[in-house]
Parts: sequence; C-alpha cells; structure tokens
Amino acid sequence: MAVIRNFLYQLALRLGPFLFRVIARLLFASNRVEQNNISNLTKFDTQGQPFIVAFWHYSIFYILKLKSGRQCVAMVSASKDGEYIARILKVMGLEVVRGSRSKGGLGALKEMVVWLAKGMNAAIVADGSQGPPRQVQAGAILLSSRSGVPIIPIVWSADRYIAFRSWDRLILPKPFARISMWYGEPLLVPAEIKSKDIEQYRLELEKRLNTLYDLAWARFGRTGH
Repeated sequence: MAVIRNFLYQLALRLGPFLFRVIARLLFASNRVEQNNISNLTKFDTQGQPFIVAFWHYSIFYILKLKSGRQCVAMVSASKDGEYIARILKVMGLEVVRGSRSKGGLGALKEMVVWLAKGMNAAIVADGSQGPPRQVQAGAILLSSRSGVPIIPIVWSADRYIAFRSWDRLILPKPFARISMWYGEPLLVPAEIKSKDIEQYRLELEKRLNTLYDLAWARFGRTGH
C-alpha cells in the first residue's frame, strides 16, 4: 500500500500543476473582476519598484492571476503538502523559495531579500501555511524590514465559489463568478526593527487585511467566506 500511495503522490505532483494551469486559465478568463484601489499596486509597476504582496491563505489560487506580466517570487511551506503549491507556482511562472515558521523560515527570508534586491516582487501568505486563519505571522513584517520594500495587503471575494474542507476554507471562484479585488495602502516596516516593535506592525497588517476582508465580502452581502 505504501508503494501505491507513493506512486499516486508522485503522479499527482507531476500532472496536477499542469492540469491546474489549464483549468485556471479557462476558469479565470470567465470571471468578471472589479478592482478597488488598484493604484496602490500599479504605482509600483509604473515606478519600476518592487513590492511584497501579503494575502490570506484562503485566497491563494486567484492571487496567482496577479502574476500576469510581473516577475514574482513566492515563499512556500517546506512541508510535503507545500510541494503541490510549489509546483503549481513554478508552472505558472513564479520563482519559489521553500520555508516556513517551523522549518527553514530564516533561510527562506534571507533568500527572499536577495530576490527583492534584484527587483523581483514577492508574495507571502500572511497567515502562513498552517494558520490560525486570518492571523498575521511575523514573516511579512521581517521581510519588509530587511528588504526596505513595502507590503501591499490584498484581499478578494467572489459571489460564487467552491470552498474546500481545509483549515482556512480555501476557495476557488466558480465559472463566470464576479470577483471583487481590494488593494490596501502600502505598509513599510522600518529597517532593523526591534523585536519589541514587531508586534505593532504585525497587528497593523492584520488590521488592514481584515478591514479589506470585511469590505470585500460585504460587496456580495456576506460577512465572510
């Protein structure tokens, strides 16, 4: 049984990302999207300056659409489950750095700083790979402080979607769904931030993301996903 499970796992790793790319292109092309405060992001494109996108784990699939036309590196959990996400990101054209709060996190942050210094944009899941959901972890704060690059909080909602049975209720918009994208004000964390001050910025990013979350889902008459 172990041999069969390993075979199926390896098969899923090889075929899954390519199937997702095909399905995502068809699916996302059918969605109707409204953008709110997108200038908070596009002004960096215009100026040729890198930025860090921070978002909740539940929204990771549609966030991939933001990659279009941009060079981006993403931090992905070093866990076995994270391998699926890492391979999907790679076939979508993103660079991937592996690491998490519990495994290789410090090394991954250092590698992300190097990519940002080269002008690459970065993407980081604000609540990490294991949660708790919608509670910001320190990774994005440390990355901004060490790189001198601002964080842009981003949230999206949909009027129709599929919710998976995961810790974050990961969602995927249904065909022809309406999407409401919200871009928050950039947050720049001071260089060489002291440990005692990290919590202040962590809470500020969490507040901004959750404010956007409430606005996004209220667009469709909901309090959340």
